[in-house]
Amino acid sequence: MSNIKEKILEEVQIARQICETSGTDSKECAVAWDGVEELQAEASHQKQEKSKNSLEVYCDDNPEAAECRLYED
Repeated sequence: MSNIKEKILEEVQIARQICETSGTDSKECAVAWDGVEELQAEASHQKQEKSKNSLEVYCDDNPEAAECRLYED
C-alpha cells in the first residue's frame, strides 16, 4: 500500500507543476488532478478490501486439508 501512497505524492507534485505552467483553468491541469483522484480512489478501494482470516490463509496454503473441504448440496 505504501507504493500507491508514494505514487500519489509523485502525481500531486506533477499536477502542481502542470498547473503552474499551464494555468489552473487549463485542460492539462484538470487531467493531472483527475489522475491524482483516480489513484486516491484506488488506494481507498485497496484499504477497504477485506483481509483473509486465519482459516482462509491456512486453506490457501493447504487446500487438501479436511478443514478446507467444500461440499456442494
